[in-house]
Amino acid sequence: MASKTEILSQTVQAIEAALAAGELSKTAVENLTRWLSLPQYAGYQPTLQAMIAEARFAELETAFWEVIPFGTGGRRGLMGRLGSATINDRTIAESAHGLASYLKQQTGALGGRAVVACDTRNRSLEFAKLTATTFAAHGLKVFYFESHRSTPELSFAVRHLNCDIGVMISASHNPPSDNGFKAYWSHGGQVLAPHDAGIIDRVYDAGEIPAVDYDEAVADGRVEVVGADLDRAYIESVLAMSLSEARGVSAIFSPLHGVGETSVFEVLREAGFGGVELFEPHRRPDGNFTNVPDQLPNPERSEVFEPMVTRAQETGASLVLASDPDADRLGVSVKNREGRFVHLSGNQVGALLTDYIIRKREAAGTLSPEHYIVLTLVTTPLMVAIARARGIRAIDNLLVGFKYIGETVDREGPENFVFGAEESLGYLAGVYARDKDAAVAALYTSELASELANQDKTLLDRLDELYAEHGYFVEGQLSKVCKGSEGKQQIDRLMQTFRASPPAELAGISLAQVRDFQQHEIRSLPENKPTDDLPAPAGNLLFFESTSRDLQFSLAVRPSGTEPKIKFYFFARADVGDPSALAERKAHTDSMFQNVQNALSGWVEGVLGTDE
Repeated sequence: MASKTEILSQTVQAIEAALAAGELSKTAVENLTRWLSLPQYAGYQPTLQAMIAEARFAELETAFWEVIPFGTGGRRGLMGRLGSATINDRTIAESAHGLASYLKQQTGALGGRAVVACDTRNRSLEFAKLTATTFAAHGLKVFYFESHRSTPELSFAVRHLNCDIGVMISASHNPPSDNGFKAYWSHGGQVLAPHDAGIIDRVYDAGEIPAVDYDEAVADGRVEVVGADLDRAYIESVLAMSLSEARGVSAIFSPLHGVGETSVFEVLREAGFGGVELFEPHRRPDGNFTNVPDQLPNPERSEVFEPMVTRAQETGASLVLASDPDADRLGVSVKNREGRFVHLSGNQVGALLTDYIIRKREAAGTLSPEHYIVLTLVTTPLMVAIARARGIRAIDNLLVGFKYIGETVDREGPENFVFGAEESLGYLAGVYARDKDAAVAALYTSELASELANQDKTLLDRLDELYAEHGYFVEGQLSKVCKGSEGKQQIDRLMQTFRASPPAELAGISLAQVRDFQQHEIRSLPENKPTDDLPAPAGNLLFFESTSRDLQFSLAVRPSGTEPKIKFYFFARADVGDPSALAERKAHTDSMFQNVQNALSGWVEGVLGTDE
């Protein structure tokens, strides 16, 4: 009978042969070898040895091709039974252990306070309980939500309970196969640099992870189950943000089988929006998102709204709202004058809410030149134009991720914070949280729609008024999905090519310069020569700008921090002048905009084709 050493040697030889044959990547072999040899993974080793003996290398590649990093939304990915590249019992426990260990390292003391919540995804409750008991085993006092709650309520709870850290188990809008671990710091916002790198170092160094029994931890007070009292405090904080008494809108709201009924719908109900109907087919908490088209619960997708739009047409509702599974993002669809529903982008909703909040606060006399809005680099410049036209500061140089908006609120002073938004349907007003909140966004959208209805107008009419005043702004986004280790290589190649030899023009639009936030420089095009330094922020983002006078155009390129894809953000602005010319300017700009998107897609495919 072979010894353990002999078995390990044979197993390592087998995976090295798979590497040589191209069946496993180098990183997968490195991570797999760790799991095969280190004692903390002993419980997984018989299964791994069997998988290797059966040559199940495709499964092993999926499970081990990376160590899931802390991205813009914490750790997120495919769930699995095992592996460094999947969300499983071990990687969740490592994440909790790493966060607790890093907290001890930062404070130099034992103890502390933590709060843990989860959404309705498959295995979310299991992972949340594991996180809570791991924290308790580290000596933390843990507040544990009794059932699913929203991400913004978790952010609120960190602050309200004076916690040092918090965790939300969620993968936001990802497919049913995924889950994630969102880590929060004491300010109530998601973990930022350098903490993220410090935590992942502690995760990687995790050996044996301490554990306690959940029931024992509850019995002796190390874990305190929370719920109704925090719900009440959170709901009241959102309701306190109301800016209007208008409540007449007729609407449909869907939680997309997530937690939105506990936050978004409860806020609307208590605020007095009696005309808002909860969409029953999406009401049940369901991690498979059974009744959502394609089982993809992303309110950025217009397809998600189709069942609710059908119901709205039956009831005569003029507005459809939907929150993602953890209820931190809000999608909006509105009926136009022809009776058809138009799906608004996150940029359009952000502009409408910026205008609404500033107008209402201006009328109330609660604004000054020190007040400010905050948005990321890939969010619509229309928000900036609206704010600056009314004497309000606009901070618009942030990298992608709402955590940077939360950081800015604390740096610039929460007392002067007016509104924050990002193009991916994230919005926040008020200082009760430091993460985006679909509830406050729904409150303001419903108030604005109600006020406009009293004037026989819609959200679309107000958008056109903003375009006539500030110019026609249009934004769009394309993504290229690139999964696994091969996909990561494709993304890396694309980013390298965009840096080294970017396109000089797209569909007749010349690109004049690029801001490179990783190399901290501005380069002129087509020479691609440095012309100036670019200070912070630092990140893997490229921002290209045109010189066209007829159509101001820009393009941002970045790898996603939460999904296996590279993202392209398009921006255009055209002067309008006479409001009667708006329709013509829209049509002309939209046509050119589509041509540019098509040209970029062709250029990307050409780059990737050279890999074949």
